[in-house]
Amino acid sequence: MSEPVAQREITHKRVLNVAVPIVISNATIPLLGLVDTGVVGQLGEAGPIGAVGIGAVVLTSIYWLFGFLRMGTSGLAAQADGAGETGEVAALLTRALMIGAVSGLALIALQVPLFWGAFQVAPASDEVETLAQGYMEIRIWSAPALIAMYGVTGWLIALERTRAVLLIQVVMNGMNIALNFWFVLGLDLGVNGIAWATFIAEWCGLVLGLWLCREAFAVPAWCDWPRVFDAVRLKRMAVVNSDILMRALMIQAIFVSFLFLAADFGDTTLAANQVLVQLLYVTSYTMDGFAIAAESLVGQAVGARARATLRRAAIVTSQWGLAACVVMALGFAFGGPALIALMAKAEEVRAAAVLFLPYMVAAPILGWAAWMLDGIFIGATRTRDMRNMMAVSLAVYVASVLILVPLMGNHGLWTALLISFAVRGVTLGLRYPALERAV
Repeated sequence: MSEPVAQREITHKRVLNVAVPIVISNATIPLLGLVDTGVVGQLGEAGPIGAVGIGAVVLTSIYWLFGFLRMGTSGLAAQADGAGETGEVAALLTRALMIGAVSGLALIALQVPLFWGAFQVAPASDEVETLAQGYMEIRIWSAPALIAMYGVTGWLIALERTRAVLLIQVVMNGMNIALNFWFVLGLDLGVNGIAWATFIAEWCGLVLGLWLCREAFAVPAWCDWPRVFDAVRLKRMAVVNSDILMRALMIQAIFVSFLFLAADFGDTTLAANQVLVQLLYVTSYTMDGFAIAAESLVGQAVGARARATLRRAAIVTSQWGLAACVVMALGFAFGGPALIALMAKAEEVRAAAVLFLPYMVAAPILGWAAWMLDGIFIGATRTRDMRNMMAVSLAVYVASVLILVPLMGNHGLWTALLISFAVRGVTLGLRYPALERAV
């Protein structure tokens, strides 16, 4: 499906061709949430805003668990492409789509206990819960499409087709926004209008994604069922995906505990940390582009068993990742107070956020190695190493919290978080030579 990796030079232009569309695509993610809130806010009531917020958070948290499908598909498909296994590249897309369909149908079947549990964890007023329940009952029916889209996205990334990923994101979000205005302000469908807009946009996004993957369906192997259901390949896919899922749960444990622990220092400190975490998400969205470039290029090199190409891919993508981290660190250092002022109106929250801003300035630099090595290891499908080193990072984070928070308060909490970034980067770096030797 693509020119053999051994014949394709890893250039800076090639890296940017993969990375930049992902960075732009990620920039559109917060926009949709802002429009959802802004449109429903025109109804002039607090309840609908809260309902959309809670419903979106619950569903996003559930769907987030299936993010492994994007990363696992990316690494495996890139390796198959690098090895010139056109049939396996096509079969991998079929497996990913089947996992998405089965997972989505399972969520639809389990929606009652899932939603009940969510409201037990985050109770709200009767009005908000009723509206949020209706919102989620509509949106859950697009779960098969959304989860399958993780597989489609990973498959396109593996083949360096990130412009197609950007196109899907732009079309899907653009349709969602347009339908939001029509359904809520034009047809007066309220909160359910927001849900129907998202439902339609997500299914249309999947249709567009499948059309963009049409070359795979021109290969007979996409429906070669003995190959698709090959036990060895299915087992490998299951192992890769389960390792990535466990790693993701540990990352989530760190960030959730970080916000929960901040609550012990009062509402002002909690709000300040929340503001700064938004800047951390910006860093993560930006770094995703270069980490994903590493996934694709490293995966192809591993599949081609081209060690020199692998090393070149790791170095060039990491150079651009480091440059992005330095730019963001400088941006936060000089523009951080202005960004904080835009996000927080309360003077005491602004002051607290500025006080802890130096930690946010350090975060991109200390997190650079972890972000880039994640992409490299995903491309190489060395997911066991990723899982194990994440476990080490989590253990060090817990120990750091227990030692530093009683001594330094919120300063200790931020220090523990940054230490976990550094530990993940160092431990993965120590495992990198083994990755090269395996190739």
